[in-house]
Amino acid sequence: MADTVREIERKYEADDNTRLPDLAGIDRVTAVVEAGTEDLDAVYYDTADQRLAAAGITLRRRTGGRDAGWHLKLPVGPGVRDELRAPLSETPPPELTALVRSRVLDGELVAVVRLRTRRTVRVLTDAAGNPLAEVAEDAVRAWPAAGAVDAGTAGAGRPGARWREIEVELAGDGDAGLLDEVGRALTAAGVRPASAASKLERALAETGQSHDGAAPHTAGPDERPRHGSAKAAAKAKAKKAKAKAKKAKAKAKKAKGKGKVKKGAGKGGKKGPTAGDLVLRYAREQVRVIIELDPAVRRDLPDAVHRMRVATRRLRSAFRSYTKVLDRAVTRPIGVELKWLAAELGVERDREVLTGRLRAGLAEVPGTLRLGPVDARLRIWSERRRAGARDRLLDVLDGPRYLALLKTLYAFLEEPPLRRAAGRPAPDVAAGAVLKDYRRLARRTEAALAAPAGQERDEALHGARKAAKRTRYAAEAARPALGRPAKKFAKRTKRVQQLLGDHQDSVVARGALRELATQAQRAGEGGFTFGLLYGREEALAADRERALPDVWRKASRREHRAALRP
Repeated sequence: MADTVREIERKYEADDNTRLPDLAGIDRVTAVVEAGTEDLDAVYYDTADQRLAAAGITLRRRTGGRDAGWHLKLPVGPGVRDELRAPLSETPPPELTALVRSRVLDGELVAVVRLRTRRTVRVLTDAAGNPLAEVAEDAVRAWPAAGAVDAGTAGAGRPGARWREIEVELAGDGDAGLLDEVGRALTAAGVRPASAASKLERALAETGQSHDGAAPHTAGPDERPRHGSAKAAAKAKAKKAKAKAKKAKAKAKKAKGKGKVKKGAGKGGKKGPTAGDLVLRYAREQVRVIIELDPAVRRDLPDAVHRMRVATRRLRSAFRSYTKVLDRAVTRPIGVELKWLAAELGVERDREVLTGRLRAGLAEVPGTLRLGPVDARLRIWSERRRAGARDRLLDVLDGPRYLALLKTLYAFLEEPPLRRAAGRPAPDVAAGAVLKDYRRLARRTEAALAAPAGQERDEALHGARKAAKRTRYAAEAARPALGRPAKKFAKRTKRVQQLLGDHQDSVVARGALRELATQAQRAGEGGFTFGLLYGREEALAADRERALPDVWRKASRREHRAALRP
C-alpha cells in the first residue's frame, strides 16, 4: 500500500520582482528558517484526452528533493489533497494506477508535460522550534513531455513556459487558520492568489495543451472548473461574454412570438427545467459518487463502501422510477449490473453491521446470563465470514465486469436514452413518478399488515421496506422540481423505511443467532445466551410490527400526496 500524506496548501502567483514579506510574528510564527534550495524534475502522466486533469487529479514521477518517487494527488476539498507516494520505477506503479482506474478505464497513461523547478524553502516555526508551515518559492519551467522525457532533450525546439509561484503548505496536523493569516500578509504585499489550482493545470494551459472543459468520453459526471493562466482565464471569459451577447440578440429576434408556452415552460411562458434535466442531474450525481468513491473504497477509507453502495442503489432506483423519462430497454441492463455491484459491495458491509449489532446485544446481557465463551464464538463466526471479503472486493474492482459497467455509465451520460416525456415540465413528470411509487408502497404495506405472523409477514414487510426506499429516492430526486413538499414526503417515507429496516435487521440477526447457537451446541458450549438474544430480537420485531400502522397512517395522509401535485 502506498504511503499517504494529507496536503493542505495555498498557491500564489509571483514574478521576478516579488519579495516575501516578513512572516515572523504572524499568528504563532516566531521565526522563519531558511531550509535551502532544491532542484526538482517531474514528468506528469495522464491519458491523451486528459481525464485525470479534468477531475483535478495529478500523477507524476519526480526526482530530486526529499520525496523523490511517484506521487498521486487526489482532491479532498478546496486546497486539500491526499498525496499517495510510491518508490521510483520506470513505469507508473500498479498500486497508484489502480486508484485512477474509474477515470482512466482501459486508456493508456502517457507523459503529458515535464516540469523543472528550482525551489527555495523557508519553514515557519513556533517558539519551541516546531514547524508550523512551509513556504516554497518556485521558479518553474514547463514543456510538453512528448519527446522530452530524457533530460538531455527537454524543451529542445518545443514551446515551453516559465513562471514563478509561491506555495504555503501546512505542517502536519496544524491549524488551517495559519494559512489564512499568511495569505493576508502575502496579498497585502501585492502577491495574488494563483489562477491555476495546480502546476499541471497551468503547465497545460501555458504550453497550449489544455483541454478546457474536456472530460473522459463525455461532459463528465463531475466536471471540475479548469483554471489556466490569467491570460487563458481572461480569454475564456471574453469568449463566454461574446456567446452570451449572441444568445441575447437571437432571443430578441424571437420576442414577437414569445406568447406561446413551449414544453418545459413555467409560469408566464418562462422556460423551466424539463423532466430530462431533473432526472439526468440526479443520475449524473450518482455516477459522480460511484466514480469518485472508487479510490476511497480501494483505500478502505471509512464509510466509502457504504456510500458507494447507496449511490448504486439510488441510480438503479431512478431508472425504475422515472421510466417515462429514460428508456427501460437501455437502463434495465445497466440496473442489473448495478444490482450486482451493490451486492458485491454489501458482503463486507453487511457482515460488519450485523456483527456490531450482535456485539451490542451481548454487551447488554448481564454477566450471570453470559454462559460459555460467547464473545469468542461470535468473533470466530465473524472472522470466518470476513476472510477473503476484502480481497474479493478488490478483485471485483479490478475485473472486466466492473470496467464494462463504468464504460456503460460514461456512455449513458454521453447519450442519455431520453423518451418523449423528458421534454415535459419537470414538476408534472416528477410528481407522477413519486405518486406511482407511493401506490406501489401502499399496496405492499397493506398486504404486509394483513399477512399472518411469521415468515410470510416477514417477507411481506421486507418487500414493503424496499418499496419505501424506492419511493423515498424518487422523492429526493424530485426535490429540485417540487421543492419543500418533496423534501417532507421523502422524510415521512424514510420513517416508514427505517422502521421496516429495523424489522428486517432483526430477521437477519435471528438467523445469525440461530446459526451461532447451533455451532455452540455442537462444540459443547451451550446456546443459552444466543437463545436469549434471539428472544430479544423477536420482541423487537414484534414491537416494530405494532408501531407500523400508526407510522404508516401518518405518512400516507392524502394531503401529503396532494401537496406534490403542481
